[in-house]
This record gives sequence, structure tokens and C-alpha cells, in this order.
Amino acid sequence: MNRYITFGLSSITLLLLAACDQTPPATTADSSQQSSAEHSTETVETQSSPTKSFSPNAGRKFPTNVYFGDTHLHTALSGDAFGFGNRLDDEAALRFARGEEVKSSGGLQVKLSRPLDFLVVADHAEAYGAMIAVYNGNPEVMGSAKSKRWNEMLNDTPEVSFKATMEMIQSVAAKSLPPELLDKKFFEGLWKKHTAVADKYNEPGRFTSFQGYEWTSHPGGNNLHRVVIFRDDADKVNQIIPFSAFDSEDPEDLWKWMEGYEKKTKGSILAIPHNGNLSSGTMFDVEKYKGGELDKKYAESRMRWEPLIEATQIKGDAETHPFLSPDDEFADYETWDKGNLDLSVMVEKPMLAGMYARSALKRGLEFDQKLGANPFKFGMIGSTDSHTSLATAGEDNFFGKHSGKEPTAHRWNHPIFDFNGVKIMGWQQAASGYAAVWAKENTREALFDAMQRKETYATTGSRMTVRFFGGWDFVENDANNRLPADVGYTKGVPMGGDLSKVPQGALSENLAPSFLVAAMKDPLNGNLDRIQIVKGWLDANGESHEKVYNVVWSDNRKLDTKGKLPSVGNTVDVKNATWTNTIGSSELIKVWKDPDFNLEQSAFYYARIIEIPTPRWTAFEAKRFEIKMDKDVPMSTQERAYTSPIWYTPSSVK
Repeated sequence: MNRYITFGLSSITLLLLAACDQTPPATTADSSQQSSAEHSTETVETQSSPTKSFSPNAGRKFPTNVYFGDTHLHTALSGDAFGFGNRLDDEAALRFARGEEVKSSGGLQVKLSRPLDFLVVADHAEAYGAMIAVYNGNPEVMGSAKSKRWNEMLNDTPEVSFKATMEMIQSVAAKSLPPELLDKKFFEGLWKKHTAVADKYNEPGRFTSFQGYEWTSHPGGNNLHRVVIFRDDADKVNQIIPFSAFDSEDPEDLWKWMEGYEKKTKGSILAIPHNGNLSSGTMFDVEKYKGGELDKKYAESRMRWEPLIEATQIKGDAETHPFLSPDDEFADYETWDKGNLDLSVMVEKPMLAGMYARSALKRGLEFDQKLGANPFKFGMIGSTDSHTSLATAGEDNFFGKHSGKEPTAHRWNHPIFDFNGVKIMGWQQAASGYAAVWAKENTREALFDAMQRKETYATTGSRMTVRFFGGWDFVENDANNRLPADVGYTKGVPMGGDLSKVPQGALSENLAPSFLVAAMKDPLNGNLDRIQIVKGWLDANGESHEKVYNVVWSDNRKLDTKGKLPSVGNTVDVKNATWTNTIGSSELIKVWKDPDFNLEQSAFYYARIIEIPTPRWTAFEAKRFEIKMDKDVPMSTQERAYTSPIWYTPSSVK
């Protein structure tokens, strides 16, 4: 059974979609089709004569499948995960992601509605596996009085065990662990066990298990974490020991180590920064880690090694913020903006621009004009950052951040962060997100290469299918194609690409780029409300701006004079944690031309797709446990996707 929804659906699938979408047939203007599914930067080979092949699928060179996965999952090998109750190892995490039913650390049976296509087990390199070893009294790590005391405490009452956990976490942050827990041979042995497990569960064509880990730099409590992903098998990855924040907390040192890995092994590696909303503005800072303005070398290195960022996860959404985007009615979504990772620094408004993806993309245009290189030219994905070994981003199947916060009648009103007098409550966790990758096949090589070229998008948990192309020749009728990828790759570039080869005479003809964007609903989720295109650009003075355009929408609504669209409505039945797809559309497609384009101004464009309201995880929890939550707890959500941008640079004009 093909789990990957493509534009170009069988008649049976279309009938099923029609059954769950009871709205009248959409018009070409506000809702239409979606299409098959592969894309790549390779040139599309067309055939002018049916004598070569009658099949429209023969000879295609672009990716036709979208794959959904999680690039950021922690298991009991991570000290904080184990300390807060996780007892599931990397093997259990991979079995679960592949679709098997497992028992959670809290003793609950749990299974995904649909298997994932890929997973990165990304345990912290710092004190990798140390807490399990201390808990078990492993002789290798019992060489100091501190380790022996922690062993006794971890095996005591829950209260005493929690105290030991916090002591160990604080020792990791302060780099004051006992020497036996920093032993390279101990680390190497655990790493090789993990790489063997990752290879064991890697099944090309069916499920991809990446080799990876997390570099956990958080100077002063500011989140500079990166997930490091390898394209390679254990034979190459075992030639190194992961570079940790104990080695350096400076991202530039991580990049140097990554370069050394590739030179040593002839392999390939990339890093993905976490969502920046807990970084106090340092994730997308205008200065280097050690001080000093960003320069061209920094910009080129960052984009060489970090082609993607994590735009959404359990600890909040990081596309944009209402302060940064006051005219964007959808900007305030699962917002975490109180402080940094340990709440030792409270967020001030000037920090916000260095914390969110859209403002970082705008900063990137400014640096590109100044330096001739863009440090923030990234694509977007989502992932969970779950510390439960369970990659659960579905609202109806959300197992929380830590194993101590599994589904109960009380987790919604218990704090998950409580430092310095500031609390973040359980209900504020976001059931998010997943990484969507357009690739030719489900293999390490194909998925990794797609990530490098940014043919990706982020979702907050829904598995909607999204296409986004930019070019100079798209016409309205291209939106009537049931296989928009065919015309998309022929006439333009996919998400993550650059608008180039501007036609001659563009200045005199006042030419503007056009974009083909299409989305199809997740069969198990809500209908689609609208597709928007977010534009950022530089004016003549080098100052950045942004605008959100409603491009195509459902239900024959009309834009007002300010370009705003009336609400799609809300069919959520909170009491029963359900909804009806009597509003919205099952698919939307449109060719849109930038009405405000200026050939002399750098710009980026990305698509944001928004679903109709559906029950949030809090509504499912209230129903299942028969409880009533406070009025300020949201009970519905509008799932969304963010594509990687497409960039335009004036230097591409002939």
C-alpha cells in the first residue's frame, strides 16, 4: 500500500476524500487540485513523441514522493530524558516509528495511526548514556564518590531520584561531571552500540533510520542546540566520536569538526538548528558566538553546514511572532516567548528578531546585500524534540515532552518548566511537528540530498501534501493540471530553490515572478482553510519588509479591501473532541503572481498552508479523562505547514 499521497490520485482515493469533504465542488479561483509528487533540482526530461513511451510516468527525473519523519527524538540515552522517567531505548523508538505498538515508560500501550517514513534518534552527545550507566551501577562509571552517591539516589524514592537528576543535569551544564562520565572510551562504546541499532532498522525503500545525535550548546541557558545528521552507515560514522558542547559551545567549531568528518571519511553530514524561540535572540544573532559582526566566511560556512532549521516543535512554534508580524492574523500560534531554555533570561522585545524564522530570513537578505553571502538562507522542517522515545505529533495521540508528562488527568495544569518564579504549564506544550521531505525514494541518500537542497517543509503534525514552485512563465491554466509537478519542474524551481535566469527584457516588460502552489489535505485531518504566500524583501534603503498574501482559499469567501479573508468558521465539538469537514476544501491550487514585485529588490517567498479548526490535544484529553480545563486553555487548533522559501536576487537579471 502506498502511504505517500501524491497529486494524481486514484479514483478510489478521490472518492474517499470527497466523502469527508461535504462542501460543494471548489472553483478554479479558490480551490482546486493537487498533484503527483516528486521533485529535484535535476532537469525534467520531456518526450515529444509517444513512440518512445506512452506512459506519462516513464522517464521522470524529479521526486514523486513526500516522506514524513522526525529528525529530533530523544531516548533513555539522553540524561534528561532518562532522569524524567524515560526507560525506552533507541531500538524501541525505531520500532515505534516504523509502526509497531510499544509500551510507554509509564506503562501505556501506544501506536501511531500511520508509520513514519524516517527517524533520527538524536540523543545528547553530552554525557551520552551516562545516567543509565550510573543508575545501573555500571563499574565503568562508579569511580568517584559523586557517581556512587547519584547511583544510590537514582534508585531511591521518586523525590530523591528527581534531586539526583537535577544535580546531574546541572553538572552537565556546568561541565563538572566526574571524569569517568567523560571518558572517551566509554562514550565510544555506547556510540557504536547505537550506530549498530540505527543500521539494523534502516530498510531502504521502506523506512530510513538515520545516524545522528544532538550537539547541545546552551551558553547562559540560551538554546543553540543542533541536531547532527549523517548520510552514512555505521562503518563511516564509527570512525569518529560525536563532537559535543563539552568540546566547544561555538557553532563555528562544530562546523569545523563537520568539515573534518567529511575529509576523514569521505562521507556527508549536516546540522539542523532547533527552533530559536528559547535562545534569547542568539540563534539568528547579528554577531558571532565569540563576538564581532558576521562576515562572509561565517555566512558561507553556516549555509554550507546548516541548510535547514526546525520551525516548529513541542516547545512552541517559531515561524513568527505577533510583535514581529503585527499585521499577520495567524502569527500568534503556540507561542513560547517568556524566556530562554532555563528561564534564567527573560525575553525582551529586541531579542525576538533573533528568535524566529521569518525575521531571520529577512536578516539574511540584509546580510546578503552587505556581505555577498546569506547566513540565514535556510529551508524549513518540523520535528518533535520529544524525550519519550515516542515520535507522537498527532493531537489525538500526544505523549508530551518528557515521560513524566504522559497523558493523565492532571498534566495540563502541572508546570513542565518552573524556574526563577516563571512557569510554563503542561497545556502550553504543542503537539508538533514533523519534517516533510520530497525525495525520489525512501533511503538515507535520497532523503539527505533532498534536505541539503531544501526540498522540504514543516508541518505542525498534519501530513498534508504541499507543492511550491517559482518561475517566470507560469500561467493561470497551469493550476488546472492534475500533475502540477510536471509543469512545476519544467517551468520553475521547487521550494528551496532560487529564481534565476530572468528573461531578457524583464526590466522593460515589468516582469514579475509567478508561483504555482498546491496543497492536499491529510486524509485523517481537517480540510484546508487557505494557502498564503509570505514575502520578505529589501527596499531601496536596504531595510527589510514582509507581507502575507492570501492566495487561494475555500468556501467562496471574498477578500475585504485590506486583503483580509473572513474566518473559515469552526465546527469543533469540544465536548466530544471531534469536528466536521463541512467547511474548507480537500485540496487547493493556484498560480499567483507577485503584484508588488521590483526587479531591483531581493526577496524570498514561502507558502503557509492552514487547515480548518480541529480539536487540540487538550480537547482530546478533557474528553478521555472527563475533566474540565480552565477557560484560558485552547481547545482547538489550526494545523499548518511552512514550505522552504524560494529566493530572488537582483544579480540574476541578465
